[in-house]
Amino acid sequence: MGIGYACLTVGVPGTKIRNCLLKNANPEILTTLIQSNLEALDSILDYNIKNDIKLFRISSDIIPFGSHPVNTVKWWEIYRDKLNELGRKAIKNCIRLSMHPGQYTVLNSPDKAVVERAIADLKYHAQFLDALGLGQEQKIILHIGGIYGDKISTLKRFIRQYRCLEENIRQRLVIENDDRQYNILDVISIGESEGIPVVFDNLHHQVNPNDKYSEIEWIDACRKTWKQADGLQKLHYSQQNVGKRMGSHSNTLDVDVFLQFYKQLSRQDPDIMVEVKDKNLSAIKCINTIASPRIQRLENEWRRYKYLVLEHSPKGYKEIRQLLRDKSVYPVGEFYKLIDDALMSPVKPGNAVNAAQHVWGYFKDSSDKRTSVRFEKILDKVSTGESTIRAKRLLWKLVEEHQQQYLMDSLYFMKLL
Repeated sequence: MGIGYACLTVGVPGTKIRNCLLKNANPEILTTLIQSNLEALDSILDYNIKNDIKLFRISSDIIPFGSHPVNTVKWWEIYRDKLNELGRKAIKNCIRLSMHPGQYTVLNSPDKAVVERAIADLKYHAQFLDALGLGQEQKIILHIGGIYGDKISTLKRFIRQYRCLEENIRQRLVIENDDRQYNILDVISIGESEGIPVVFDNLHHQVNPNDKYSEIEWIDACRKTWKQADGLQKLHYSQQNVGKRMGSHSNTLDVDVFLQFYKQLSRQDPDIMVEVKDKNLSAIKCINTIASPRIQRLENEWRRYKYLVLEHSPKGYKEIRQLLRDKSVYPVGEFYKLIDDALMSPVKPGNAVNAAQHVWGYFKDSSDKRTSVRFEKILDKVSTGESTIRAKRLLWKLVEEHQQQYLMDSLYFMKLL
């Protein structure tokens, strides 16, 4: 089983995917952005390898305006070597990649122009995965689309359009139940008819259910749509954001709730894509929750979180330190609950100053007087309620200058990256 996340990597330097406005999308700017984005993907893969993350959904913006006529850059030729390098890195490290066109890629639209744009977008996504040299187990996820007043007709229209797609697209395409219009029974009916693998999305199913079977029975039914050439079955897992509209993804995952879901699976072989606001952070939480119980996993996590937690809750900071003193146990659920509870606490000026001073301690003795005076002046402002952003920018500059790897990995700087 692999666990992964989608599109963006939170709190990791050098992983930002860049884009531009359509009016600025000339070949020179697009070439620069593409090169930057491929380097970012390289950094994302390195991070995923280091953290045992085996699943990653590449952002559709990796090639800005990839399916739009404005992009005339022959990126697949210009960056052939880099693309091959990225593909080899993913394959060597058993990282399964995927892509997911957005809501405007609608294959069953009655509007011919919309369908043409959808086909162009699917061609772009398939071309990118092809350019990486990846097999057909690296998938493109697609929703069925709209209903347009007649569900039966639109299902038939989707099938007609699907059959007209080029072979390399059809080999990569998988379909997913959505939270409003096409439930899991609708999607499986197409999957079984056309030989298309089906991704089960648990939150979409909760919002737009079909009660013929239980959730686990539906997951098993979806598995039958996956052929050997398609790779392992994939699931999408998320949790409801309390207080938001139904179907909204939570900010982070509750690992106890995830563990209940995981234990219900009749097999331990599906790949699970977590869809959550904090992306990789929750993916690692889930990996650590089901991994072999080694206290070093939690100690490594604590190194990333400690100054962020200290900024929010000195009480939580002390409780987590105390929890990790006993090396004979693996209190993964309690550990993440303490972190989640701490990060829900608003940052108070005194706590912000305290955390910043702890980080400043790494550079205090090596910094010149001018930098020290500047930092103290900034902290004076923070102590009166001003944002910590200026203090963190100064500290991050020092982190980069000194190549302080321990702090480069710290989530204390998460909002800067």
